[in-house]
Amino acid sequence: MSTKLYLGTRKGLIEAERCDGRWQLTRNSFRGVQVPMLLPDVRDGRLYAAVNHGHFGTKVHVSTDAGATWSEVACPTYPPKPDDVPDVINPMSQEPTPWTLKLIWSLEAGGKDEPGVLWCGTIPGGLFKSMDSGASWSLVTSLWNHPARAHWFGGGADWPGIHSIVVDPRDSRHVQLAVSCAGVWETRDGGETWACIGEGMFADFMPPDQRFNPGIQDPHRMVACPSSPDYQWVQHHNGIFHSTDGGQHWQHCDKVNPSGFGFAVVVHPTDPQTAWFVPGVKDEMRVPVDDALCVMRTRDGGASFEPLRKGLPQEHSYHLIYRHALDISGDGRTLAFGSTTGSVWISEDGGDSWERLSAEFPPVYVVRFG
Repeated sequence: MSTKLYLGTRKGLIEAERCDGRWQLTRNSFRGVQVPMLLPDVRDGRLYAAVNHGHFGTKVHVSTDAGATWSEVACPTYPPKPDDVPDVINPMSQEPTPWTLKLIWSLEAGGKDEPGVLWCGTIPGGLFKSMDSGASWSLVTSLWNHPARAHWFGGGADWPGIHSIVVDPRDSRHVQLAVSCAGVWETRDGGETWACIGEGMFADFMPPDQRFNPGIQDPHRMVACPSSPDYQWVQHHNGIFHSTDGGQHWQHCDKVNPSGFGFAVVVHPTDPQTAWFVPGVKDEMRVPVDDALCVMRTRDGGASFEPLRKGLPQEHSYHLIYRHALDISGDGRTLAFGSTTGSVWISEDGGDSWERLSAEFPPVYVVRFG
């Protein structure tokens, strides 16, 4: 039995495979081109790749043979802005938010009862839906035209972006989004209507009277436990938050070690109390604490955290882990993450120890198990 690992990097899609007891590199697709997002669709085995050609724009490709061959499908495209629709002004830059695709920042499959349904989150904050496995896409206008979108703003990017999409395995019409910076949004009718949720999150970068406003929060990444989807985790700009009621209310985890700042988070597929994070120094630094790389794990719902360091560099380390560059396989024990400096590590014991697959890769944007 083999396990596939897909790495979307600045210079292509790199694949690795564990076979006969060891990991080995197998293939590079889209060589030299940015691959910012990947989706292995467990419903039908398709593999989707967003490919960013820079000046020539973004394209979407699909493979039905685990990455051996690819075919181009449609790319989410914003409609022309109607003349009678006023501009939405970015409150940070005071520039109008464009009606053009800047980045595909998330790709997720619909429910098991929705064959062919895909969701796509983008910068500048538009959500798209496909009903036909990517052959066509439609902008979800109920969210794009929502009056509250006028208050969305970018975090690290110039424009707001939808980077996390969570589809409830119990009800495919229940979908949640995390937006930087606009907090957590939810639909219970397949995208017809939307509400901003997330009581308990706080934003220290805002004035005191706006600190708890759910619509200006900066979640860096949001995930839900597949077997217990009411248990959710958010790595936020101001720390780690945990919800046990489907994201309606959030508790701040204050016993972090060594830091509550970071971008990536994964949750155990069957144990909602167990989650992993890659901590760093906040804001402009964005390097490991004390230049020593570690992964944090909680096994008690965020009451405590342990730093996992075995096999990771503990000096002169400057690795930043992007929000989609940490993943966990279905066995709940195999994890992998990649860094902006081109290293990828794999653990097969729940993070207790790590082995470096390579230090020679381009910057890693997204890591996904097949």
